[in-house]
Amino acid sequence: MKAGVVGAGIGGLAAAIGLQRVGVDVTVFERYQRPTVGGSGLSLFGNGLAALQVLGLSGPARQIGAVPGALGVDTPAGQRRPDGRWLVRVPAAVKKTVAVVQRADLHRILIDALAPGTVRTGQPVDGVSADGRSVLLSGGNTETFDFVVAADGIRSRVRREWPDDPGVRYAGYRAWRGVTGSAVDVSTGSGETVGRGLRFGIAPLVDGRVYWFAVVSQPIDEPAEDGPQPVLERFAGWHRPIEELINATPPEDIHALPIEELAGRLPSFRRGRCVLLGDAAHAMTPNLGQGGNQAMEDAATLAALLAGAADAGAADEAVIDAALSEYDRLRRPRTQRIAHRAGLLGRVLQARGPIASRLRDTALRLTPAGVTARSVLAVQRWQPPSTAVVTAGRDTAGRDTAGREGAGRTTST
Repeated sequence: MKAGVVGAGIGGLAAAIGLQRVGVDVTVFERYQRPTVGGSGLSLFGNGLAALQVLGLSGPARQIGAVPGALGVDTPAGQRRPDGRWLVRVPAAVKKTVAVVQRADLHRILIDALAPGTVRTGQPVDGVSADGRSVLLSGGNTETFDFVVAADGIRSRVRREWPDDPGVRYAGYRAWRGVTGSAVDVSTGSGETVGRGLRFGIAPLVDGRVYWFAVVSQPIDEPAEDGPQPVLERFAGWHRPIEELINATPPEDIHALPIEELAGRLPSFRRGRCVLLGDAAHAMTPNLGQGGNQAMEDAATLAALLAGAADAGAADEAVIDAALSEYDRLRRPRTQRIAHRAGLLGRVLQARGPIASRLRDTALRLTPAGVTARSVLAVQRWQPPSTAVVTAGRDTAGRDTAGREGAGRTTST
């Protein structure tokens, strides 16, 4: 059985790894000669780490510092005011479930896990045929597969051809991101500091360096320069070590990006034999830190469901169709729910008015720690689906199971 994957980001590579592990012959098409990987950090939560385990990457993940609680749980974390006073502290139970890594390190272990020659760089894709089986390459060539995975990002060329593509919208704020060039002491606390239309995040890496982000509410047409100066100006006078973090980051590595999301919900992640994965399917704001984690969940789910199809062989068309339908059924509600919640949280945290920001701070201060913990941990509650429903594509009586509610499935929450 052969699969084409469009895009060599985290989601596309994770999907390729999972599919190879269950016996699928995979080709990944990447438009750039060298995939663009930002120098930012990425929070791996319990669900993302579980997906990496399904993909057989627990060992490599440990090598890059993806060990929950490795930085200790004694250092306070949560949300603060610009003067440094705490609004809410994250319970230890939550801190034990997250690890922060550099995105480039995660990308490297994904590349290393693939069979040599899997990724074809410098190969732009213009689209996928309507039946979802053929990848249309720039230059006019076409390659045909049993199914195609479109993981080509928020501005997916593949999704753009779908009749129900909602497009992309600006969330109302930009983010500057950076990783310090050396270790910085953040023992006074990590997490986020919230002001009026301003937010600063601190996430220590395992080697002592720190990933940080600065979020500013502003119109899309307002200029936003790269480098440290715009950040230093907007966050002047905020608590330590914010200024130290900015100054400890190589200026050329500080970039501003508009925060965007899908403008609406897709009615399906599947069109024929093509499925969308990661940001192509459910691009969300980063307020819950779940974008990369959900892409890895997508990949692990798809691989688990297609394990039975790989065993049955490509000739059994019903097996593949059942797996792709089940992927859509499982992944669409969960990811769209999380995307909606992330968008709402961003609007609250980026409150600009004096009354709205005071109400936000009061709500944060009065929220019990247990409620915060349950809310965060609920998002991380995930496990891979049972493959029993698609191991042969049919039940014991020979009926097609593609759209049937089967016993023994594990459904993501």
